[in-house]
Amino acid sequence: MKYSVIYFLMTIIGFTSCEKIIDLPLDVAPKKYMVEATITDGKGGCRVLISQTKNFDEDNSFNGISGAGVSLADDNNNIITLPEVAPGIYTDSSITGTPGKTYSLHVNINGVSFNASSKMPVKVTLDSLYITEDNIFGQVRKTPNINYTDPKGRGNNYRFVLYVNGVKRNNIYIVNDDYSDGNFSSIKLFLFGGDNKKIKSGDKVGVDMLCISPEVYKYWYSLNAGATGNNNAASPANPVSNITGGALGYFSAQTVQTKLIEVP
Repeated sequence: MKYSVIYFLMTIIGFTSCEKIIDLPLDVAPKKYMVEATITDGKGGCRVLISQTKNFDEDNSFNGISGAGVSLADDNNNIITLPEVAPGIYTDSSITGTPGKTYSLHVNINGVSFNASSKMPVKVTLDSLYITEDNIFGQVRKTPNINYTDPKGRGNNYRFVLYVNGVKRNNIYIVNDDYSDGNFSSIKLFLFGGDNKKIKSGDKVGVDMLCISPEVYKYWYSLNAGATGNNNAASPANPVSNITGGALGYFSAQTVQTKLIEVP
């Protein structure tokens, strides 16, 4: 009996000592160029960020691509070359877009060309920004709310960008008028997470309301679906891009409005 107990204990030790860390082999995907480009009807003009994708084990810092040729043209074929102001950042703050006009972007990197076009939608007025207290999973949280009235005629698409104390939050807030055409809309911009995500009294909250094209809406929709695992696809896929030539990213001609509020 004594020997049986010892054998039993040694068997348990043997099983528990067989654990080992398994490193899963991750495929190294070919690097692709990433183009994030916008032109607005407000201050800031046209801004183009060019970078490259990274492998899974690399850091998430911006690795700007220098030396690209970047130009913008309107539907009257007025062409403006964008200077590089920092590695991978090409911008001209003097450019102001006009709602209703179509803009074309051309990027050339070491002889490889990428092109995109985007029509700036009509601006829809952001009526108000205010804070409500909502019970979320048993916790009371302060939530930014925005109100606007969608104009009659389907095809309006919106993106909202949230700032807390001047820091941009990475949450993706998008909506279209498929089910709200011509109606008053009230949107809650929920922030989930721990205490560091909570909005507190005295915080300064800002919201950008961007009127975007259907193509750009599809980009943000597919990016959000991929990030949250709600795309119902058999395998992960890159967001739908309106840029031709094989680059990732988007080009958006968009109107912009901003409202600020101090949280009571």
